Amino acid sequence: MSDEGYKLETNAAGRIVPTTINGKPAVPFQGVGKYRPAGRKAAPPVATCADYPGDGNKVLTNLKTALIKAGIEDGMTISTHHHFRNGDLVANRVFDACAEIGVKDLMWFPSASFPCHEPIIRHLDSGVVHHIEGSMNGPLGEYCSRGKMRGMGVLRSHGGRYRAVQDGEVHIDIAVIAAPTADPFGNANGLTGPSACGLLGFALADSQFADRVIVVTDNLIDFPCVPWQIHGNYVDFVVKMDRIGDPTKIVSGTTEITRSPDRLLIAELTARFIKEAGIMKGGFSFQAGAGGISLAFVTFLEKYMKETGTKARFVRGGSTKYLVKLLEEGLTEYILDGQTFDLDGIRSMRENPKHVNTSPFTSYNYHGKGNFASMVDAVVLGATEVDVNFNANVVTHSDGLLLHGIGGWQNCLFSKCTILSIPSFRDRIPVIVDEVTTLCGPGELVDVVVTERGIAINPRREDLIDAVSGSDLPIRPIEEIKAEVEKICGGKPAKPKLGDEVVAAIKWVDGTVIDCVRRVP
Repeated sequence: MSDEGYKLETNAAGRIVPTTINGKPAVPFQGVGKYRPAGRKAAPPVATCADYPGDGNKVLTNLKTALIKAGIEDGMTISTHHHFRNGDLVANRVFDACAEIGVKDLMWFPSASFPCHEPIIRHLDSGVVHHIEGSMNGPLGEYCSRGKMRGMGVLRSHGGRYRAVQDGEVHIDIAVIAAPTADPFGNANGLTGPSACGLLGFALADSQFADRVIVVTDNLIDFPCVPWQIHGNYVDFVVKMDRIGDPTKIVSGTTEITRSPDRLLIAELTARFIKEAGIMKGGFSFQAGAGGISLAFVTFLEKYMKETGTKARFVRGGSTKYLVKLLEEGLTEYILDGQTFDLDGIRSMRENPKHVNTSPFTSYNYHGKGNFASMVDAVVLGATEVDVNFNANVVTHSDGLLLHGIGGWQNCLFSKCTILSIPSFRDRIPVIVDEVTTLCGPGELVDVVVTERGIAINPRREDLIDAVSGSDLPIRPIEEIKAEVEKICGGKPAKPKLGDEVVAAIKWVDGTVIDCVRRVP
């Protein structure tokens, strides 16, 4: 149960949200593009070379020693990243070491957590960790939903996390960066070594803005480690561990093409829509996720591109073997990669200079002078729920449990055409509802919803409606699809029974609070 008091206010989306989070003021959502930041970027303390070895050797014997030398104290914020997804072996070791040291009330600030991090629950129970501000996938999300965490959880998009650090909303005391290859100076990359995971972009903000930075590696090589994705000039200490991650678990069961006939139909309809709406043309760009439908979509789009002789200028990753195939067959000039989802993606980034590693700064940071997301012609995403006003939810299920993170989803909504490719129901529970349980993205930014029972186009997008008016695509009002599915599933799904206590806040890309998650009894 949260140990912080808070007040509630209705935001511009009509959601009742907290105006204080873990004792700090929070700004309710004001509308897309309405909130303007003020002030200057945050900065870490000024360092001096006089405090570091002249020979560049920053290696310490173990993680516990590094945390002590970094000045670990009660109440600090410790950050980690999730490039290994469900194969991460570092974060649990970090908090085991913190428990040995005896510190309490830490805030964990991961770029995301996964089921492999369930052991941290014992550190939440014991008081070593006070609360988590980061996406929570699986057990930790349910722990939060049940009201067991002492502080309020905060979920941000990938770009929102970078923005929060850059803006000074979150101050990282100690960053721990798992690096598949590093040198004693702290230069590091994810491209080589037995635990190669691809890029390390999610750790970029941590390296730049944290007071102290610890690089942990299982492949320590002689200086220089090149290419360096993390600069040793930001790094305080280097620790060698026996193993930092399992790259085979980056896949995490979600990065394989669906075999479901209904979901394959959704993927095919999505690709056909992009083709017939005129989006697929020479020099276009697109982004697709790593879920089964998104991967199948890429294979269908590849087919249409080959049939028409169409080539993309760039595609945005999460990279997978399916995007790598487009690059290697000359169907796209570049992959701009934000997260490497499989071993083919890692190989391609290591070998091909046109497979470019990027970061949330370049791709998603809303408080910057533009970002790559808005340049993408079409993005294909998923959702747990969509409502008749095209609002969408990606973090909670129909029972209200917090089981997923936001990822780059919110940031991608700013593409020129945002498509949600989703089954019309899951486990006989309709996905299209009157009002989403948790608002993660406002309907004005969702352009198309593709299901196996038809395609709904947001009425705001008259241009898209006109573009496909002469096609044989199954274009239908979203209300009509919803009514059909409710008949199949035996009626509307019951609203989840939720308590009054706010257990987590959902931040919009600009740092305002768009919604919150309430306790599930």
